[in-house]
Amino acid sequence: QVQLVESGGGLVQAGGSLRLSCAASGRSFSSDTLGWFRQTPGKEREFIAAIQWSGGTTYYSRSVQGRFTISRDNAKNTVYLQMNSLKPQDTAVYYCAAGLRYYGGRYTSAGYDYWGQGTQVTVSS
Repeated sequence: QVQLVESGGGLVQAGGSLRLSCAASGRSFSSDTLGWFRQTPGKEREFIAAIQWSGGTTYYSRSVQGRFTISRDNAKNTVYLQMNSLKPQDTAVYYCAAGLRYYGGRYTSAGYDYWGQGTQVTVSS
């Protein structure tokens, strides 16, 4: 059974940094794409970043390009999201996703089969 466990969220001041982790287990992810999304109350889940496990190609939303970095550690089966220059509008619950359903689906929440439980990130002004 696939499990995704996020950690690393918390409260940080604007301009600060956080690193989120997503520990993945239950199957091989070598041919998969893993993504990070975020969600605030009343809004749809928003794509943030994704990484192809094999080769490490990365994708970012315009809202975080240049501030956030997605990476993976093959040995630990873990994906990271390094978040720098945080802004109050980055406040959200952040989710890890895996199990890409179709080519091009990496940018949408409907494109993934598996989700973590989420971790809260709060950026104070």
